[in-house]
Amino acid sequence: MTTNSATPSASGIANAVATRKLSAQDAIDAALARIKRHDQVLNCFTDVTADRARAKARAIDAAIAAGNGAGPLAGVPFAVKNLFDVRGLATRAGSKINRDLMPAKRDAALIERMEAAGAVLVGALNMGEYAYDFTGENVHDGASRNPHDPTRMTGGSSGGSGGAVGGGLVPIALGSDTNGSIRVPSSFCGIFGLKPTYGRLSRARSFPFVFSLDHLGPFARSAGDLALAYDAMQGSDSDDAACTARPIEPVTPSLSQDIGNLRIAIAGGYFQKNVFPEAVEAVARVAKALGAARIVEIPEAARARAAAYVITTTEGASLHLDRLRKRPNDFDPAVRDRLLAGAMIPAPLVDRAQKFRRWYRAQVLELFRTVDVIIAPATPCVAPKLGQVNFVLDGVEMPVRANIGIHTQPISFIGLPVVAVPVPLEPMPIGVQIIAAPWREDIALRVAHALERSGVVAAPQPRGL
Repeated sequence: MTTNSATPSASGIANAVATRKLSAQDAIDAALARIKRHDQVLNCFTDVTADRARAKARAIDAAIAAGNGAGPLAGVPFAVKNLFDVRGLATRAGSKINRDLMPAKRDAALIERMEAAGAVLVGALNMGEYAYDFTGENVHDGASRNPHDPTRMTGGSSGGSGGAVGGGLVPIALGSDTNGSIRVPSSFCGIFGLKPTYGRLSRARSFPFVFSLDHLGPFARSAGDLALAYDAMQGSDSDDAACTARPIEPVTPSLSQDIGNLRIAIAGGYFQKNVFPEAVEAVARVAKALGAARIVEIPEAARARAAAYVITTTEGASLHLDRLRKRPNDFDPAVRDRLLAGAMIPAPLVDRAQKFRRWYRAQVLELFRTVDVIIAPATPCVAPKLGQVNFVLDGVEMPVRANIGIHTQPISFIGLPVVAVPVPLEPMPIGVQIIAAPWREDIALRVAHALERSGVVAAPQPRGL
């Protein structure tokens, strides 16, 4: 599996545009050409905003010609999961119902921040309906397809985001992660993904799924590009009640700092069960490269996953009750049925899940008194085949859709920052989670960068195009 990038890096484009070795217009035209050429196979985009992108690129070139700075992401094309508001487009959130909404009058906060840094929006991306999905198979827009093997899943729900970056259509994409929807596509598509600390990045003007679990974050083909995007999007926002008031803490300047003094451990117990050999191999390679031998138990991780399901289904159902009453037949039946089940969960059970959540968070934070980083599988397997219903884990046949996120849910449940890093195994890549304490995205990204420099992790070139 070769690891040469299929598309220029974000940092490379920005440097070339800033020094006038490349025009922003040429950078955007090249991205639009890649999308036109390859998306007929990958089915990542639901909307391409070509006119808007070309106008933005012209403005960047004019600013640079006038001697003005254009930002750290000058001329870099990016795309967003279609639950982000995009001015002039209805915010689909992967659904049929939302197509009847009025077009958004303003971009999502993170789009505004990316464009303020010089990046150029080129479109909106396919996703699982209402973000309740781990497969990337949308019944309304069709499945997004894996760039390493188009017969396989991208993962979801940010499947179009993972496929677009993994396939080299854009160097950066934005997605959302409630239970694993950034980390799962990163794993299956062989790219880097960041789920930041809960509340770190603004969710303003994005379509919600589970308010107390939703995170937004970037995908990229390198840790450096991931850090550039993350830095551009930081900052408080009164339009998102959960967004932190912490000051901006750039990570790019410290990305290459030595990690030799970090205390790195391997998640044991629950995280070493229900895994295929490729997931075991990926964690072992990362652990060896980091010199990590200590194993730590994350207490009650299985119960955390169960509690995450309870909170997800009940909060999700509450959000969609009116749509479920009025237009039940316009839902993906699999999504509709899980939401209906959530609407029937007794309140005392939800209360127990929330109380457990507080206890579990305290127990995990106690672990971070003695470790700086915990590594764990991102997914139990490489990307399954499109339409695959079941797989066998530890001798037990299990449904694919429900169990792809078996190792991500106990982490997002308490909002920890995680970088998913790609291990380029044959024939398909698979991801490993680099988990840090709250607000320590800098540590997780430093570890990801060190692994990338060592050659242990890398975004492989797509072979399915």
